[in-house]
Amino acid sequence: MLTWAIVARSLLSWFPIDQSSPLFQMLYRVTDPIIDPIRRVMPNTGMIDLSPMAAILMLIVMTQLVSNLVVYN
Repeated sequence: MLTWAIVARSLLSWFPIDQSSPLFQMLYRVTDPIIDPIRRVMPNTGMIDLSPMAAILMLIVMTQLVSNLVVYN
């Protein structure tokens, strides 16, 4: 579900939508704790923000690690 929130935030950022809308505010509140630390560490790549993609990759890896720990322990 968090992955979909990050995808939605990324897609909506491409359109001229009022970012003070309740939808944007909810997406920012949910995804900022994950994206902001990654954004501080990753180098600036210009117009393309790669931190959402890195956050999704990190979530996938963490999900796999946790599921492996649950299955094998």
